[in-house]
Amino acid sequence: MGKKDKKRETEKKELKQLAKKDEEKKKVKESSNLNISSLISILLLTGLTIFAYNVYQDIVTVPEMPEIDLNKWWGPNTTKPVDTSIRPYRIVFSESMDSEIRWLFEMYRRANNKKKSFEDTAWTYGVHSDAFSKIFSYWIFKYKFQERERFFNQFEQYRTNVQGLDIHYIHVKPKVDVNVMVLPLILLHGWPGSFREFYEAIPLLTKERPGYNFVFEVIVPNLPGFGFSDGPVRPGLSPHQIAIIMRNLMQKLGFKHYYVQGGSLGHYIGSHMATMFPDEVVGFHTSFPVNLSKHSQWTWFLGSIWPTFVANGYADRMYPLVDKVYFYLEEFGFMHLQGTKPDSIGIALQDSPVGLASYILDRFMIFTDPANKLDPDGGLEKYYSYDKLLDNIMLYWISGSITTSMRIYKEAFEDSDVEKTFGLIPTSVPTWGLRFKNDLAHSPDFILRWKYPNLLGTSNYDVGGHFAAFERPKEFSTSVFKAAKAFLAFKK
Repeated sequence: MGKKDKKRETEKKELKQLAKKDEEKKKVKESSNLNISSLISILLLTGLTIFAYNVYQDIVTVPEMPEIDLNKWWGPNTTKPVDTSIRPYRIVFSESMDSEIRWLFEMYRRANNKKKSFEDTAWTYGVHSDAFSKIFSYWIFKYKFQERERFFNQFEQYRTNVQGLDIHYIHVKPKVDVNVMVLPLILLHGWPGSFREFYEAIPLLTKERPGYNFVFEVIVPNLPGFGFSDGPVRPGLSPHQIAIIMRNLMQKLGFKHYYVQGGSLGHYIGSHMATMFPDEVVGFHTSFPVNLSKHSQWTWFLGSIWPTFVANGYADRMYPLVDKVYFYLEEFGFMHLQGTKPDSIGIALQDSPVGLASYILDRFMIFTDPANKLDPDGGLEKYYSYDKLLDNIMLYWISGSITTSMRIYKEAFEDSDVEKTFGLIPTSVPTWGLRFKNDLAHSPDFILRWKYPNLLGTSNYDVGGHFAAFERPKEFSTSVFKAAKAFLAFKK
């Protein structure tokens, strides 16, 4: 064998060895990749298993009821005896208030530094100056203060002290035959609403209607810190603490058993009442039927993979997920502000009726229908009269309660662990939900039943927004009657 042949043979051997080494490296790499993939799969599977187990635990494990103090004192500490009587009350638009607000109106009207909103932006930057000028002009020239005072006082009103706070409320007793049952019903509002939300619904609830052998005796309080109800003098009055005050109010009025209706923040307060006092609350009607527990939110999030399966016919109200999340990010800055520094914004709003109106109107605009922000007039006249909107604003102004009303958000955040615990405790109280198309959030019935196992039904409408009784009193009252009929049948 010649030198060239030997050289070729050596080169062949070297190439084979290199090829063998490359093959071994490739196998090692493939084995390594396989191991990494397997590890990732195992980690993902473990993560999903832990998540599923946590969700299962959340659903089937009922937390213990937090300790509650039924007599916690929220008023000023005093050695003087507290007047615990039930005292008649009348709303008064005083001459001094009239003069003050008109002077502030004039100051705003004459101001030369008012900035005009951009053209063609509608309410996407907030309240549009042109639309607001119409409301402001109505407020100055057509809102009749004395006439509205008489309107407010058409129902009997009272104040009484509960746990150190004077609570203001409407109490309307129906005039019916002895053969007609009278069911006591407490109506709970939210923010930026007030007891004014229910004025159009009260006559519908206290009047007999075909097919029903009952009517309602209606109690409509202003929540503590709202309107003419005292705010607490110390921190801590979170929604479940307000629920205790509302329960004690009903007890004080002589109602051992009663029905509860709540929307917006009133939903949470009413839900807490049903959870804490199931032997007293006969039925719970909510016009904001949501379950916002963490496993419910995860179900909503994961449900975006198959929306029609999760949403039970209401996919367009819950999805696309990206659009809903963007809406919450854009429109819920107010909640963060009020949940952290309510007193800061409160000073600014209480300084100017115009500023107060602008802030509140913006919330009514977007919470009634998100499409309103694309309407140059904010869409408000399609749903409410100017008198209704201004009535609600005037209650905040004349009572000076905007700051104390907003503190409920901070108290809820500060007490979030206890609030979440109450949200995870199922209530045995029969429940009914009223869903309006444009409400802020939606929970399918199967998710609602995690919290309300005795959900007897829901009323569903392709209209309406967050302020159910205020915007749609007829549909609201009809749903309450349907709910009570179901509650009575369930009781039997």
